[in-house]
Amino acid sequence: MQDNPAATVLGHVGSNLRRFRRDAGLSQSTLAERSGISRRTIINLEAGEANISLSGLDRLADALGTTFALLVASPTAPAAAINEVAWRGRAPDSVATLLSSTPASHEAQLWTWALGPGDRYDAEPDPAGWHEMILVIEGRLRIDFEGSSLQLSAGEHAMYASSQPYAYINDGGKTVRFARTVVS
Repeated sequence: MQDNPAATVLGHVGSNLRRFRRDAGLSQSTLAERSGISRRTIINLEAGEANISLSGLDRLADALGTTFALLVASPTAPAAAINEVAWRGRAPDSVATLLSSTPASHEAQLWTWALGPGDRYDAEPDPAGWHEMILVIEGRLRIDFEGSSLQLSAGEHAMYASSQPYAYINDGGKTVRFARTVVS
C-alpha cells in the first residue's frame, strides 16, 4: 500500500476530474451546475486539496458521463484491480477500499470496509434503482435507515435499496469488517 493512500486517491480524483471535464468541454461552473457540487469544491478537487462525500463523487461522475470507479482509480488500474482507498473514518481502523468495478445497468462496485469501535459512515441517498449488498466478515454491523435498523453479525448479509438515507455503525468494542457491493 502507498505511504499516503488518501493523497493518492485525491490525486487520481483531481487529475481524472480535470481530464473528464476538459474532454467533455465543460467549464468548472457548468460542471458545478450539472452536478450540484460547488465550483469551489471542484476547483479544490482538481488541485487535490478537497474532500468530498462518496455520493458527491457519484454526482460528478454522472454529470461527466463516466463512472465512480473511473473517477477515483489510477488511469492505469484495470477495473478488476482498482484497490483504492476512497473513505477513512475517525477511528484509525475505519477505511473503505474500492476493490473492483464491473458494468451493470450502469456499474457494479465491490468494496471492503472496516469500521473501528464507535465509528460510523452516514450515506447520502443514491439515485432511484441503486442497491447495496452487505456481507459481514468480522464483528457486528448496525445499518440504520429512517425508522428501522438491521443488526448483522459475521456471516450474515443484507440487501436494500440505497436510494434512502442510511448509516453504517459500529457500536461494539471491536473493528467490524464487511464487503459491500453497490449495483446501479
